[in-house]
Order: sequence, then structure tokens, then C-alpha cells
Amino acid sequence: MDWLPLLSTLAGAVIGVGSTVVADRTRWRREEAKDALRLRLDLYTQYTTTVKVLGETLRALAERPYPSDGERASALREAFRESGIAVASERMWLIAPQPVVKACDGVFHCLRRICEGYADGSAVNSPEDRARWEARGVAAARMRRLMREDLGVGPLTERHSPLLDSQDNPAAP
Repeated sequence: MDWLPLLSTLAGAVIGVGSTVVADRTRWRREEAKDALRLRLDLYTQYTTTVKVLGETLRALAERPYPSDGERASALREAFRESGIAVASERMWLIAPQPVVKACDGVFHCLRRICEGYADGSAVNSPEDRARWEARGVAAARMRRLMREDLGVGPLTERHSPLLDSQDNPAAP
């Protein structure tokens, strides 16, 4: 019996099955990478949106009149708790790479200082308030830069929120 045709058929089958397995594995890895990127994009979008909305909410609450300082502080702290930033932050700690987590945590703490400043009676657009908002703006710009880097998109050429350059131009929350 001639073994050469049988061996060449067997070798062809092994090569065919092997190349199919390698191609499937490569396709699976590519899909996993796409899914992970989509997940991080959703996470980053949720976090940056929560940061933006919370900032606007804190500023709006701080501008309202209250019967007492305690009620103002209570409203601000409750808005912070109810904003969803704690949940978004925890998701970030679980999924994002370390540099993005650290940057997001920096923004979280800036917003916490803004909230506590207002709760302690700081006026909107006071020098202390403006300094806290500027720190938040710098932290948020760093956070966005790292997020964009992680997502593989190019850097922005301008800041999301302009620098404070006069008393009449407060930073956008």
C-alpha cells in the first residue's frame, strides 16, 4: 500500500484545520478588542457626562436662595450623592487603565471640593470658587486627554472649558 497519498491528504487536513483555528482565534481576539474598546468608550462617555451634569447642578444649586446655610449644604451634598458619580467612578476603577483611573479620581475630588466649598458658604464666582473650577478644568482636560489616548483617537487642540481670564468669564462647569 502506498502511504504517500494518505499522508499528504492527512497533512492537508491538518494544515486546513490548523489555519481555520488560527483564523478563528485571530477573529475572536479582534472582536474582544473591539468589545473592550466599546465598553471603555461607553464608560468614558458616562463618566464625562456625569461630571458635566454634576458641575452644572452644583453651580445652579449654589446660586439658589435657601432659608438657611444648613439647607443649602444639605441640597448640595444630596445632589452630589444622587448624581451617579460614585457609581461611574467605581466602574472606572474596575475597567479603565490606571492613568485614566487616577485622572478621573482627580476630577472626582475637584468636584467634591467644589461641592464642599459651596456647602461651606462660598459664593459662586468668588476667588476661591474660581480657583476650584480652574483646578477642575485642568484635571478634566488631563482626564479627557488620557481617555482619548486610551481610545486611540488624536489629541484635541483646544480645551473643553476655557481658562478663566477675567471675573466676567467664569469657567463652564
